[in-house]
Amino acid sequence: MKAARWYGARDIRVENVKEPEVLGDKDVKIKVKWCGLCGSDLHEYLDGPIFIPADSPHPLSGEKAPIVMGHEFAGEVVETGAGVNRVQVGDRVAVEPILSCGTCKACLENKYNLCEKLGFHGLAGGGGGFSEYTVVAEHMAHSMPAELSYEQGAFVEPAAVALHAVRQSTLRAGDKAAVFGTGPIGLLVIEALKAAGAAAIYAVEVSEVRKQKAENLGAVVVDPSEADVAEKLRHLSGGGVDVAFEVTGVPKVLPQAINSTSFEGETVIVSIWENEAAIQPNTILLQERTVTGIIAYRHIYPAVMDLMKQGYFQAEQFVTQKIPLDNVVTDGFEALSKEKSQIKILVSPE
Repeated sequence: MKAARWYGARDIRVENVKEPEVLGDKDVKIKVKWCGLCGSDLHEYLDGPIFIPADSPHPLSGEKAPIVMGHEFAGEVVETGAGVNRVQVGDRVAVEPILSCGTCKACLENKYNLCEKLGFHGLAGGGGGFSEYTVVAEHMAHSMPAELSYEQGAFVEPAAVALHAVRQSTLRAGDKAAVFGTGPIGLLVIEALKAAGAAAIYAVEVSEVRKQKAENLGAVVVDPSEADVAEKLRHLSGGGVDVAFEVTGVPKVLPQAINSTSFEGETVIVSIWENEAAIQPNTILLQERTVTGIIAYRHIYPAVMDLMKQGYFQAEQFVTQKIPLDNVVTDGFEALSKEKSQIKILVSPE
């Protein structure tokens, strides 16, 4: 079968590999329909390895590079192990791609996204969504409601990140929020904030295309190239937002996010970072602000799909291109790295 495998930074190859087999009683084999190209994938392409095990095998997958990429995907169940009872052949599923050990302190507290050996199917080995078929553990396959398309199914994973970020924050209905960066995750955070009842949502962005997307979703856009963004947000919000979400991974943005909040305000770091960021701790201390971080999601896929049925997180609002797997490097990774007009690219292995 065809699959896109990561060999190194700027070295992803679409090649023929052995089709995976169902080996365990709790395994589920999936024919991939659509897989989203994520910002994490792009980081691995440009500057990896970050999550990808390059030098030694991942402790859970037992694999190291080259590995099959792709972790935002949906597909059809085509085979199951003898002990599988959660899904059956023919089911349409969205895959929750977290690999966790099940035995560390976080896992025992059912916070599997904080597993000390955390990995992701499509980043840490074990297969991935940039392929014709992949095999996952039964608990990772979530049956999709009939109302949702496979394209929508590929959006469950990034929407789960956004919804988890808002759920883990201190935001309450009627609060004001700012979202720094309106790539796919930032835009989905705006949607999650709407679902949570935010009274006002401000989006900080420089790209014209992404600014328009944020406005279309109902956010008030602030261009940081035109004003002191923290001062502007404090003015617009009447003293500072209650919660700021940092979704850029750009070092200079973190202090802007912190300074945009009110006293006792919160900044939630959502992005994955390649470099360090400098902050002045007194800006936190003197206003009794807090800074927290989130990674991935947990126990949230059903809620995401319920919100999708209500009209939130609609794929057609975010997808800017659909491409075949053969073109994933030129029309996918390269396009996403060069064109700020791109929001979300979906890849089909068929």
